[in-house]
Amino acid sequence: MIEKIIQLEDVSLVDFLGVENTNIKELAAAFPKSKIISRGSELRIQGSSPEIVKINEIINALLEHYHKFGKVTQEQVSFYVQSDKPIDSVAEEIGQDILLYGARNGSNIKAKTPTQQELVKASENNDIVFALGPSGTGKTFISVALAVRALRNKQVKKIIITRPAVEAGENLGFLPGDMKEKVDPYLRPIYDALDEMITPEKLKFYQENRIIEIAPLAYMRGRTLSNAFILLDEAQNTTPMQMKMFLTRMGTDSKMIITGDTSQIDLPARQKSGLIETMNILKGVEGIAFVNLTTQDVVRHRLVKKIIQAYEKYNEVEQKKQIRKEEKRAK
Repeated sequence: MIEKIIQLEDVSLVDFLGVENTNIKELAAAFPKSKIISRGSELRIQGSSPEIVKINEIINALLEHYHKFGKVTQEQVSFYVQSDKPIDSVAEEIGQDILLYGARNGSNIKAKTPTQQELVKASENNDIVFALGPSGTGKTFISVALAVRALRNKQVKKIIITRPAVEAGENLGFLPGDMKEKVDPYLRPIYDALDEMITPEKLKFYQENRIIEIAPLAYMRGRTLSNAFILLDEAQNTTPMQMKMFLTRMGTDSKMIITGDTSQIDLPARQKSGLIETMNILKGVEGIAFVNLTTQDVVRHRLVKKIIQAYEKYNEVEQKKQIRKEEKRAK
């Protein structure tokens, strides 16, 4: 009998081995002539040479999957042991479309619509991406997931997430607390997305060590952001100067995603949106991509799509009325 020892380094045992070692039990059941013994961070494989080679290949593939996505499921182990395809093909098939696993229940986080998949591809192939569309289309959620994946895969050293703290009917000066407490409500959607993807303990560690920074756009002035995945949310509420300031913060080995909804601009009536201006200025620049999400990409409650469509129809009618009024005045 031959024995092979595998050390599980930098691995959360419960996320890799499964609760009560369910993943390893699934693997062991497929090779009844061999033994797989788990002792702390060590795996011992005992059996014949051909089986040990196969088990070792599967475990190494599962380790690679874990380091990329942060978790291994029993279903994935089963897929490996039942497939007749080469290990590399199985690994590619299992990881297809998955961005990462949720922190709460381990569910797959992935693009759910063709345009969301286009956003993922655009981010992989370009350093700056504009994700544009109405609320509920997943543009912020997918962008945060891409940033967390890049951090987890050590493609970047930090995540920086920002948005303009536009006073939509409220006045920051009259809100209670210090500046952080005043602006945190504006950043709540970002925290909600991160809560889905990172455990509370790890998220606290990341924030305390400035690996993940969440701050108002004004805090970006004067900085150079290198080795970072940078997100600007609610970009329709930036002024042209703010947008230029943000885009020119980009340093080496960094990526940016800018999200916005041009139908929900909260700026003063005479203030031009920096997002709309930038869309015209940067159109056609190599390395910058624009992805337009629509009501077909809405992944919230089914009524959200209908609400957005109703508003779009109403706005279209109102615009036509306004054009007719202006034409009458001109006569």
